[in-house]
Amino acid sequence: MTTETRAGLETGTGDLPVLDSPREVAPRDARELSKVFFDKLAVLEEGTQEYQYARNTLIEMNTSLVRYAAGRFRVARGDEREDIVQVGTIGLIKAIDRFDLSRQVEFTTFAVPCIVGEIKRFFRDTSWAVHVPRRLQEARVELAKATEELSSRLGRAPTVAELATLMDLSEDEVIEARIASNGYNSTSLDAAVIGPDGDEDDAALADFIGVEDPALELFENFHTLAPLLDELDERSRRILHWRFVDELTQSEIGKKLGISQMHVSRLLSRNLERLREGMLDQA
Repeated sequence: MTTETRAGLETGTGDLPVLDSPREVAPRDARELSKVFFDKLAVLEEGTQEYQYARNTLIEMNTSLVRYAAGRFRVARGDEREDIVQVGTIGLIKAIDRFDLSRQVEFTTFAVPCIVGEIKRFFRDTSWAVHVPRRLQEARVELAKATEELSSRLGRAPTVAELATLMDLSEDEVIEARIASNGYNSTSLDAAVIGPDGDEDDAALADFIGVEDPALELFENFHTLAPLLDELDERSRRILHWRFVDELTQSEIGKKLGISQMHVSRLLSRNLERLREGMLDQA
């Protein structure tokens, strides 16, 4: 056991040691100490203060296993990584509650598959083909439950009004949740189209979908940029016009204004950064 870990040990609840910072215990020390806590946990009465202390310390001591398991999954955003860690922690807690020392298996060997399995279930149950706001993802689950309940009760498909009453939502919100449900699964654009006779046609789904106008994004950018340009002062707008419309060099602009080329460069950078932040805020 490392010197730092020994220094953080005191006489604890019952005959268990107290750790000042369980999350900071080195993985090697956590394996050794976990055996002590699991041995005591097996004889403690569930619900007692001593039991809760032992269980909570085991959770905090082994959070490194969650971070290790979460690191095996690639995510696009920081908040997704946080969700994975939270889900992985649930897997860790389940592993602690199910672990049995008598099996002669290392806790890490038992826990990691439990944590990874919990994370995989999270992806399976919550992954969407397209981005849908969280409130609509939650509404979709409630809509499915309400639809099943009313279908069983009424013996037919429920109406929007009936669903709205049961879910305590407006009819518009129920319709929005139904539309959002379409984003949960996707279909390949190469998928064959099924004809009215039930047979596959030669045509693919992509043949019936229009192509996005390449100028559409440019139009949207201009539409977003216009009010941001109006917020600039007259000189700033004039400099941007000279540089990007008249295509003057920074030195030529400086001569027009009686300032140095370096000053023009700083003004351009400042105004472009302001416009960039404004467009990102409205994205």
